[in-house]
Amino acid sequence: MAQRPFWKGYLKLSLVTCPVAMTPATTESGKVRFHTINRKTGHRLRSQYVDAQTGAPVADDAQVMGYPRGEDGYVMLEDDELDAVALDSTHTIDIETFVPADSIGWVWYDTPHFLMPDDEIGEEAYRVIQAALVATGTVGISRLVMYRRERAVLLEARGKGIVLWTLHFGGEVRDAADYFTEGDAEGRHDPEMKLLKELIDRQKAPWTPKMVTDPVQDHLLDIIEARKKTRQRPRKPRAAGPAPGRVVNIMDALKASLEAESGRRR
Repeated sequence: MAQRPFWKGYLKLSLVTCPVAMTPATTESGKVRFHTINRKTGHRLRSQYVDAQTGAPVADDAQVMGYPRGEDGYVMLEDDELDAVALDSTHTIDIETFVPADSIGWVWYDTPHFLMPDDEIGEEAYRVIQAALVATGTVGISRLVMYRRERAVLLEARGKGIVLWTLHFGGEVRDAADYFTEGDAEGRHDPEMKLLKELIDRQKAPWTPKMVTDPVQDHLLDIIEARKKTRQRPRKPRAAGPAPGRVVNIMDALKASLEAESGRRR
C-alpha cells in the first residue's frame, strides 16, 4: 500500500509551477521495535522531561527551544519564531541551480523522497521538468524546510518520476583525505590482482534486494513467535570467527578461496 504524502507544496522552475506531494522513499515499518517494560508489573514505561536542577516534571506547554549562550543560560526561541525563519522554502521547491548529475559525491546524499505530481492539471508541467533533467543530464538544487530545518535538496530524475534527496550540510561531511592515504595500486601486486579478479568474476551476481535482508531481525521474530507459544527456543551458537592477530599470506588466502569456490560449484 502506498504511503500517504507527508508534505504538499509546489515545484517551481522559472515560470513553470505545479503542485506536488512528497513521501519518504524508505520505511522502517517492518523493523522490530521494543518498548521498555516494568518487569514487576508488566506495564509500559513512559519517558518524561524533567527539570535538570529541580527534578520536577515539565509540562508540554512549558517546554521551549533554547540555544546555549555560555554556562549561564540560554537564548529561548518560540515555535512561531522558528517557523518564520524561512517561509518561502516551507511550501515551494524553487529550482534555481542545475549541476551535472555525476558531479556530486555520494557522501553528500542524505535521505531520499519520492516527489509526485499532486493533481492532473499540474502533471504536464511536472513531466516537462522531469524530462528536462533527463535530457540535460543534470540535477536541480534548491532549498526546502523539512524536519524543522531549512535543507539543501537535490532533485534527480529517476525512472518516470523525480527523487528529492536531502543533502548533508557542509559542516557534516568530513574530508576523505584525512582518513585515506594516497597510493597507486594500479600495476602493483599483479599475481594477487589476477587471483582477486578471478574470485570476483566467480562471485559476481545481479543485484537483488535479498542481498540486504536482516538475519538478526528474522531470528528475533523467531524468538518472539516461540515466546508467544510459551516455549523456549534454544540459542543458535555463534559461528567461530578467525583467530585474532593471525597473519595471513594473501596469495595463500586467495588460492584457498578460489579452491573453496570451485568446490561449492561442483
